[in-house]
Amino acid sequence: MSATAYDAIVIGAGQAGVPLSTALAKSGRRTAIVERAYVGGTCINYGCTPTKTMVASARVAYLARRAADYGVLAGEVRVEMAAVRKRKRDVVDSFRSGRERLVETTAGVDLVHGEAGFLDAHRVAVKAGDGASTELSAPLIFINTGGRGIAPPLRGLESVPTLDNVSVMELDAVPERLLVLGGGYVGLEFGQMFRRFGSEVTVVQRGPQLFGREDADVADEVARILVEDGVEVVLDTDAVGVEPDGAGVCLTVRGPGGERVLSGSHLLVATGRGPDTRALNLPAAGIAADARGYVQVDDRLETNVPGVYALGDVKPGPAFSHISYDDFRVIRTNLIEDGSASIKDRIVPYTVFIDPQLGRVGMTETEARASGRRVRVAKIPMNYVARALEVDESRGFMKAVVDDDTDQILGCAVLGLEGGEVMSMIEIAMMGRLPYTALRDGVFAHPLLAESLNTLFGSL
Repeated sequence: MSATAYDAIVIGAGQAGVPLSTALAKSGRRTAIVERAYVGGTCINYGCTPTKTMVASARVAYLARRAADYGVLAGEVRVEMAAVRKRKRDVVDSFRSGRERLVETTAGVDLVHGEAGFLDAHRVAVKAGDGASTELSAPLIFINTGGRGIAPPLRGLESVPTLDNVSVMELDAVPERLLVLGGGYVGLEFGQMFRRFGSEVTVVQRGPQLFGREDADVADEVARILVEDGVEVVLDTDAVGVEPDGAGVCLTVRGPGGERVLSGSHLLVATGRGPDTRALNLPAAGIAADARGYVQVDDRLETNVPGVYALGDVKPGPAFSHISYDDFRVIRTNLIEDGSASIKDRIVPYTVFIDPQLGRVGMTETEARASGRRVRVAKIPMNYVARALEVDESRGFMKAVVDDDTDQILGCAVLGLEGGEVMSMIEIAMMGRLPYTALRDGVFAHPLLAESLNTLFGSL
């Protein structure tokens, strides 16, 4: 079988792959973008877009139940999961179709549907759903196959029905009792969401705190908020085994108090994700990967094989959509604009869409102290913030770490109303290398959340 020759092949139509394919084509390179499922990748189809759409529905249910707190009599609140699901599907379809149109209307890009695997360093075979295979070749190949959920080695797991981050969003009825295995971003977003929809929810976390990479005070406050919302949080507890229990499941766990059995109607497995490299046949191309399958890259995202690059969740490092998109910009700068961009030392922000949100950027207090720097910590509760009190969502706190020698902001965590937006303001200051005093002394409109920065950094 003869290969169809391209100037570039992009494997995976995710947050990096789609803009990269069109940018390459506009630069004069004939490009093939290979996608086995849906254009848009995890973010649009299974991640950010659908989950945040459902988080919004859950927040409306939460506020409706609290209507009397605002002097509004709303009556009984019922959640129709089929309608929530339809709204989610409609938003996803809109986002996905927009990305598809971008690819299909860009001259010089061919969208090839199928599963790609390497034949050698610069040839790939694409197997379509009907079994047909197409061979493509190019001097430049970009891997953007993303990540996948990884189930834990739990006794009996294969014998019970389970949910993952995709299937849990396809439920047409509110689970009576949802067990969530894993206290990370995915587990907590879904746990709080379904509690607000009306489920009884228990979150089982193996480690001693939620969000293992966060400072303990942040993790503790997140747990307190979830418990206040009615979520049972079980920490420092291992899942031992699971077995069917009628139409539901029994999950045996072992913690500081010994073994106990949790009964649930549904089990959501959210114990972690890894790279989706199973079908790529990396050895055929000589591409180096670590023990977990992450494709190894340098600071310019090139693998050990010249001309082959990896972007997004398939490589080591933070697995966020905005990081994938920035990976694209690094490639564009270096290969199309003849620049010299690098992923080294870039600022990595993220937001966890629990409610109130947790926005994080830069170093934690723990990391800053471990670095040997002399640091100061600014911290205020959200009930110091006028806007939060007016909206009646004053849970959480704001915390920033400052280098005592340079007055530079090293990082922050904002657990509170629109925490991600407030965090982003601090990130902008970090990008501009403004001293913390610029935010302390800045004039912000009242009563916005922004003016809380005066109070936060004034606490130093």
